[in-house]
Amino acid sequence: MYPILAEISGNIASGLGMLGAGLGVGLIGNKAAEAVGRNPGAATKILVQAIIGMALAEGLGILALLFAKA
Repeated sequence: MYPILAEISGNIASGLGMLGAGLGVGLIGNKAAEAVGRNPGAATKILVQAIIGMALAEGLGILALLFAKA
């Protein structure tokens, strides 16, 4: 009925989804750097886990972007 309202709500929803993904990636990177600082010997294992976590967070952000626009 109101296409402008639908467009605005879709833009807000996709923006919030991407904001959540950005915050998630930032927190994962922060905690990974903190963990490597505490235990440098486990840097490789921490890096692998951090990359997987960042990829999942970004994937959810992209899904939020696509589904909010649909």
